Amino acid sequence: MKKKLYLWILIGVAVGVGVGFVINDDLYLSINKNIDLFGQVYKEVSTSYVDEIDPAKFMQAGIDGMLETLDPYTVFYGDHEGEEIDLITHGEYGGVGISIGVRDGYITVIAPMEGYAAQKQGIRAGDRIVEINGEKIFNMNPDSVRSRVRGEPGTVVKMKIEREGEKQPLEFALVREVIQVNNVSYSGYLDNGIGYIRLDRFARRAGDEVREAIKELKAKGNPRGIILDLRNNPGGLLEAAVDIVSDFNPKGSTVVTTRGRQSDDEKMYTVDADPIAGDIPLAVLINRNSASASEIVAGAIQDLDRGIIVGTRSFGKGLVQTITQLGYNASLKITTARYYTPSGRSIQEIDYMHKNKDGVFLVTPDSLRHEFSTAHGRKFLDAGGIAPDSLVNEPEPSALYTELIRKAMFFNFATHYVAQHPTGDGDFNVTDGIMKEFEEYLKQEKFEFNDEADRKLVELRDVLEKEHYSSTAVESLGELQKQLDAEKATAFSRHKDELREELRQEIVGRYTGERGRIKASLLTDLQVQTAAKLLGAKKAYVAMLKSAE
Repeated sequence: MKKKLYLWILIGVAVGVGVGFVINDDLYLSINKNIDLFGQVYKEVSTSYVDEIDPAKFMQAGIDGMLETLDPYTVFYGDHEGEEIDLITHGEYGGVGISIGVRDGYITVIAPMEGYAAQKQGIRAGDRIVEINGEKIFNMNPDSVRSRVRGEPGTVVKMKIEREGEKQPLEFALVREVIQVNNVSYSGYLDNGIGYIRLDRFARRAGDEVREAIKELKAKGNPRGIILDLRNNPGGLLEAAVDIVSDFNPKGSTVVTTRGRQSDDEKMYTVDADPIAGDIPLAVLINRNSASASEIVAGAIQDLDRGIIVGTRSFGKGLVQTITQLGYNASLKITTARYYTPSGRSIQEIDYMHKNKDGVFLVTPDSLRHEFSTAHGRKFLDAGGIAPDSLVNEPEPSALYTELIRKAMFFNFATHYVAQHPTGDGDFNVTDGIMKEFEEYLKQEKFEFNDEADRKLVELRDVLEKEHYSSTAVESLGELQKQLDAEKATAFSRHKDELREELRQEIVGRYTGERGRIKASLLTDLQVQTAAKLLGAKKAYVAMLKSAE
C-alpha cells in the first residue's frame, strides 16, 4: 500500500512539474514570438516609412504604448532620466537648490532651498530666470530648464535673473552640489505641547529624519502627543514606510505584507527594534493626495490601533513598484506586487486591468468590498484607501481665492511687497493697509475672475438662445448679470479673512523660508488643530481606539 501511495505521489509531482514547464514554455514561446514581431515592425517602419523617423523617439513611443495598457506607475526611464531615479530612490540630485515654476510666462524661482548655493548667494523667491549659461530660456518648459540647471556636482552653472526693484539683470555663477531633498520639511511644537512632523516624501533617509525630529521634540520637552502629517505625500520607498512605522510600534508588530504574481512571492515586513516613541499618543493626517507609502504607514497605525487617523480618505494605491536597471543606462519602474495592511486588507481602489465601455478604469463597488478588523476589533473596509477615524474636511476655497492662486496673484504681490520692504520675520501680520495695497495691485494688474454664478448664467443664456426664447427673456439676463457684477465687486471684502491668511503665509515665507511658512500655516489649519485637540483630550483619544462594541 505504501509503495502504491509513494508511486502516486511521484506521478503527481511529475505531472505538476510537467504542467509547470508547459506553462513556462508557452509563456516564453509567446514572449519570444511577439518580441520578434515587434522588432520586425520597428525595423521595417524605421527604414521604409515615407518620411524619416527618429529611431529613439519611435522606440520610446512603442514602449510608452505598451506600458499605457498597465497601471500608471509602471514607467520607463531613458538614459537622460537617471536623475529622476536618484531622486525617487535616494532623494538627491546634482543642482544648485532651487524650486522653479512658470509665473506670467517666465521661469520663476518659487523657493530657494536653505543651505545650498542658490540661497547662500542671494537668489530669492520671485526672481525670473532669463538665461542659463548664455542661453535665453523664455518660453522654455520647466523640465527643460531643470535639466540645464542640474548636472554633475562641482561644475558651474551661470544664471542671469531679473528681479523686481533692480534696473539691470543680476548674474550668478553657482557651483552645483549634491542636493539632499529633505523628507521632513518641518518639525516643532504647537502651542499646546503637541509635537508636529510634516513628512513630504519617502526617500532613503525618511526614517532617519523622522527619528531625528522625534529626538529633537523630546530634547525640547515632553510631547503630549505627536502629529505626523502625511497630507499630499505621494509616497516613495516601501522600506522607508516600514522604518517610520517602527518608530511608533512594538518590536515584532506586522507592518505590511506584499504579494506578487507567484504564490511564493509573499513577504511580511515587521518591526525589528524597540520604538523611539512607542508610548506617545499619535495622530496621522491624510487626505486624497496621500498615497502609496503614506497609506502603508496610515494603514499600519490604524490596524494596530496605535494612533488615530485624521483628515479625509486617502488615494487608494495598494501597489508596490520595483526599479530594474536595463541596458544603455535606462531603468524600468514596474509594479511587481500588491501590499496588505496588518489586518489583511488591500486598499487598492482602481482595477487597472479592466475598463468600462467608455475606457475608464473600474473602481471596486461598495458591494464587493470586504470588512476587516483592527487589533481592538474596529471595522474597516478594503479596496478604498484609508478611511480616517475623524473625518475633517478641508475648507472649500472661494472662487476668488482659487483664481488668485491660479493666476499667482498672492505670489506676485509678495514679490512686489518684499522688494519694497526687504526685512521682516515670522510675526508678520497683514494689516488693513496692506490689504488695501493688495486690492489696488489687483486692479493695476487688471485681475478678473468668474465664479459658479457666472458659469451658470452663461449656460442659461445658451439654453435660452438654443430653444429660441424671446429676446425679452434673453435680455432680462443682462439685468441679472449687472447684479452679479455688483456682488462680485464686494467679493474682496466678503472673503478678506481667507485672502489675508494666504497673503500672510506667502509673505512670511519670503522672510523666513519654507519652514517659516509651514509654521505660520499651522495656526489656522483646521485638520492640524482638530488632531491637536483630540490628542490633548486623553479620554476621547483612547475611546476612538477602542472597538465600537
